[in-house]
Amino acid sequence: MSNKTAIVIGAGIVGLATARALAIRGYKVDIFERNERAVGASIRNFGMVWPIGQPTGQLFDRAMLSRSIWKQICGEAGIWHDEVGSLHLAYHDDELQVMQQYVDVNASLRDCALLTAEQALQKSPAVNTNGLKGALWSGTEMIIESREAIGTVAAYLAEKHSVNFHWNTAISEVKTNTVKTGNQTYQADEIFICSGTEFETLYPEIFAATPITKCKLQMMRMAAQPNNWRIGPSLCGSLSMVHYPGFQAAASLPALRARYEEHYAEYLKWGIHVMVSQNQYGELTVGDSHEYGLVHDPFDKEFINKMIVDYLKTFTNLKDTRVIQTWNGIYAKLTNGKTELILDVEPGVTIINGLGGNGMTLSFGLCEQVIAARAGSV
Repeated sequence: MSNKTAIVIGAGIVGLATARALAIRGYKVDIFERNERAVGASIRNFGMVWPIGQPTGQLFDRAMLSRSIWKQICGEAGIWHDEVGSLHLAYHDDELQVMQQYVDVNASLRDCALLTAEQALQKSPAVNTNGLKGALWSGTEMIIESREAIGTVAAYLAEKHSVNFHWNTAISEVKTNTVKTGNQTYQADEIFICSGTEFETLYPEIFAATPITKCKLQMMRMAAQPNNWRIGPSLCGSLSMVHYPGFQAAASLPALRARYEEHYAEYLKWGIHVMVSQNQYGELTVGDSHEYGLVHDPFDKEFINKMIVDYLKTFTNLKDTRVIQTWNGIYAKLTNGKTELILDVEPGVTIINGLGGNGMTLSFGLCEQVIAARAGSV
């Protein structure tokens, strides 16, 4: 165990994951967050821990490690979570073929299976069976209500691991082992910058030289379903298969993408693929879209939300589809194909960023691996 000190900048999921990995190894950890609570991408998502989207190997293993850490924290902190798994639904033969190939490659490596239409309906009463040919079942996916969970994880780290949180405290300067906020300075053996905003403002030249962009996604929440009706697993249309790299294991995926480029050109243009999950209150979280660029229109595009709802209706049969909330989130994404950015910008100062839309799925696993390697433990 270490007696070192660490400063973590950013109280989103990456910052919390970094703080946890440090604290369990004996570091005295201080987290600095510019807002009074986390309000960025970490709370503006599905809350999905989504191993199925990761290719078999290092990233899938990292996702499963992250899932195990999530489960431990949820159990100890009393955070609601639901190990419901997921269903990708097929209404065309080429979609079913991709799913079959995915299962052929992965069945011995992870919990997945190809289901008949009847078996899919047994998993979820919310499946649209009209024209349904089958479904891909995966048992590894877990739902968390991120809007509540992120704040509860922070409270858990403070109580169990004595992590000290400095809310409403923006860091204006970092030099080696010292951070500055206003006219106050703090020192630590190691500093970790886990906020995209601070990366961009504290090291603008490095940010400008990094192959990184920003992704804006639009999402919505539908009303709690009547009479405590549950949809069971998270449900996905087959467009999701061309979005997640885990499906690249299927040899016929390029042919499916080619058909989608013809029939769903507008959906692919706006990066739309549609999934729905259900929280503990019975409400449905639905999304999403993907727009890329360094600066985004802060307003939602109504036609994108309509496209999402229209596609949702093709594979679901929900009791109540009233939209009660809409929002957007923005996260950093690398443009060079890498899945994360770990950058030592000066002695004792490390940037952890660029996880894209995989923050909830990969952060705990990634930060555990990074800190374990540095601390000399496994």
